[in-house]
Amino acid sequence: MTRVVVLGAGVSGHTAALYLKKKLGRAHEVVVVSPNSKWNWIPSNIWVGVGRMSATKVVFPLAPIYRRTGIDFRQAKAVGILPEGDADDPRGAVDVVSTAPGTVGRTERIRYDYLINATGPKLNFAATPGLGPDGGFTASVCTPGHAVDAAGRLAATIEKLKAGIRQTLVIGVGHGSCTCEGAAFEYAFNVEHELRAAGVRDRADVLYLSNEHELGDFGVGGMTFSTRDGQVTSEKWMASLFRERGIRAIVQAAPTEIDADTITYRQIDGSTSTQHYDFAMLLPPFGGVGLTATDRAGVDITSKIFAPSGFMRVDADYRPRPFEEWTAADWPRTYQNPEYGNIFGVGIAFAPPHQISRPYATPDGLAIAAAPPRTGMPSGAMGKVVALTIADMILTGATVPTRSASMSEMAAACIASTGTGLFRGTAAAMAMSPIVPDYSKFPSTGRNAKETTGDIGLAAHWVKRMLHTAFIYKAKALPFWWLIPE
Repeated sequence: MTRVVVLGAGVSGHTAALYLKKKLGRAHEVVVVSPNSKWNWIPSNIWVGVGRMSATKVVFPLAPIYRRTGIDFRQAKAVGILPEGDADDPRGAVDVVSTAPGTVGRTERIRYDYLINATGPKLNFAATPGLGPDGGFTASVCTPGHAVDAAGRLAATIEKLKAGIRQTLVIGVGHGSCTCEGAAFEYAFNVEHELRAAGVRDRADVLYLSNEHELGDFGVGGMTFSTRDGQVTSEKWMASLFRERGIRAIVQAAPTEIDADTITYRQIDGSTSTQHYDFAMLLPPFGGVGLTATDRAGVDITSKIFAPSGFMRVDADYRPRPFEEWTAADWPRTYQNPEYGNIFGVGIAFAPPHQISRPYATPDGLAIAAAPPRTGMPSGAMGKVVALTIADMILTGATVPTRSASMSEMAAACIASTGTGLFRGTAAAMAMSPIVPDYSKFPSTGRNAKETTGDIGLAAHWVKRMLHTAFIYKAKALPFWWLIPE
């Protein structure tokens, strides 16, 4: 009996586990290790964060799903990998620390034949002094609990506005190396929508603070959309939307310190500025979760398995080169670790070879550059592909990966909410192909013009709401779940 261990139960890890069990059946073991007892559909945290959806609608317990599907679930945090095993057993192993009630802190060594690292990110609020809801001054929507807290802070702000007290709301990123600008964009527009619905928009100043070089970059180098009115850059498309909603944008910015009512930030030209706020939701930068690796002799080999960021090295080209020499071929296809062929890294857990957007920095070297996004649709696709690869290795004896899902070939669709409501909601529907520009195939913009599109309206909001229902259904492994695409 072969054992596959999956670290993490987010979009990528959970998807991988479900496909593995579907393919392998009872003849082989699938073990999921996650410190969280619940699955969270993170994109809908935005709606929780403005009070339009309860946290119970975006989470569900994992244990019943895994029990029903025959997956062994361990509520624990992985802390170390032994890819060569130890003196007692040559199989690979993972050291974990229990987070389950009644057994918190208990350690265990879990053996594996194949390992998928889908641990996701560490939310590095400590990167900027004063950032975050726990020990800092700003709100977050990264977790259901954070989103509930953000909704409460927003409600209090709206009450002050109703009392005639002018308020400044700042929404964006809390560090120069952040990713997930799309989530900040969504939250900014949902907040603005709620202010209008409450009748207090005229008393509120709404600002969007971003490390993007220009609006619409989103960490993917921007896009050129094919629209009903012809081709338009994502920068112009977004700028028009920001003007329409009266949201002021500050881009090319890296917050460096935050106190109870002021954000200090630097910009690419080296200048330092401050911005007063009454309410702020700023997303943190991501890092690896801090896994270590040791060989059979007990020698630390963490740097062989993981990049300095803490994310896992895979089949990417990590040679340091200037931006002008980056190519689509640098990006991984199989997500297999080059040192150990039975280890894979997927979703946010894999180390990108470099950014997608051109990197920028202040004259004295402070990086202000959007990190590449690896969430949602791409994460699900990676999880599925790696699961099918491992299933082929186990069932057919394949010695090399059989499936691929490169972000330089993969298309992605994003529906960004700009305000919820059955009849007044809107969303920006964006598609790009491929995610990582390939200028050898598409010399003009790096992407297929026919498949890179943008539109906004009520219909897109309905689609986003339907996707919420569909992906919750899929994640619960309900009948024919596999028919719903990633």
